[in-house]
Amino acid sequence: MKGVIFNLLQEVVSAAHGADAWDDILDEAGVSGAYTSLGSYDDEEWETLVETASARLSLSRGELLRWFGQEAMPHLARAYPVFFEGHVSSRSFLAGVNDIIHAEVHKLYAGAACPHLKLRAIDAGGVAMAYTSQRRMCALAQGFTEGAARQFHEVITFEHAACVEKGDSACVFHIGWPSLEAAAND
Repeated sequence: MKGVIFNLLQEVVSAAHGADAWDDILDEAGVSGAYTSLGSYDDEEWETLVETASARLSLSRGELLRWFGQEAMPHLARAYPVFFEGHVSSRSFLAGVNDIIHAEVHKLYAGAACPHLKLRAIDAGGVAMAYTSQRRMCALAQGFTEGAARQFHEVITFEHAACVEKGDSACVFHIGWPSLEAAAND
């Protein structure tokens, strides 16, 4: 996993709970905490940090990943404004994740194993989004999606329709934009 995600977790935890909380998580996890954005780190170290942060913040793994995704979006927007340029909504932002954002991630961070998102239109302006990742962090994908909606000052509905954690072959999300749905019905 690329160091940029570790750095982002540090920023989010420190902003919400203070730098001491992050230091405590590092100490409890038994990791160095010296992550460079371009560095690559073992997925097990990430999972150790997530497990430790979950316990420290009294959240399940899924709750922590979702919270992290939601809170990370403003940090991402400041650090990588180019990823947000040209998008007027979270829907267009999500549609560009694979072709624009993940393509740029691969340029910046050689060897990055990005998740793959496949979107298809469904009823009244919504989308079904299939999420595929070897890391099985669908809660993080949900948090990023919700964080993107907040970044664009939108309200969305989010249904986790299928999940590999529940034995399904893939994770599938149904995402709706009530304001678009209302406009379509007018």
